[in-house]
Amino acid sequence: MKLADLTDIEIAMQNAVDATKRAFNTIRTGRASTSLLDKVMVDYYGSPTPLKSLANISTPDASTLMIQPFDPSALTNIERSISMSDIGLVPNNDGKLIRLNIPPLTSERRQEFVKVANKYAEEGRVSVRNVRRDGIDLFRKQEKDSEISKDESRDFQDEVQALTDQYVAQIDAAFKAKEEDIMTV
Repeated sequence: MKLADLTDIEIAMQNAVDATKRAFNTIRTGRASTSLLDKVMVDYYGSPTPLKSLANISTPDASTLMIQPFDPSALTNIERSISMSDIGLVPNNDGKLIRLNIPPLTSERRQEFVKVANKYAEEGRVSVRNVRRDGIDLFRKQEKDSEISKDESRDFQDEVQALTDQYVAQIDAAFKAKEEDIMTV
């Protein structure tokens, strides 16, 4: 049971790191990437639907995203959703597909994106620390209930802290890589 608890803690921490990396992918870097549209939700017949479920999204070149809806009647809803989203791109609708031109980023805009990435990184770190707190509380409860000894509890808590340090370091490394990617002209 105790080993499974450590495995569960490690899985939860890895999930926090993965979620942070997915959040980083939604930040513009100056190059066209289909992941920029991952958070865009479209009102499709009354229910919010992810854009990638409604259309084929491609990158014909480094500065353009092309969106071709599976259902042509959804084109105006897709266009409206992109306009209202926080990605800061203006959709060009030609009646059959939508093109998004990715303009070069200004240095001020790059700094704003670094701040957003830092916010995502901090949310990831907090998530990992919450898993650590929950894990340590679990081992303290097991110690209190005499399921494990005080020494075992201390050892497990040390292992949880080591896992926390490892996963926070992964988030920090991913943030540094994203920051470098954003700041590269």
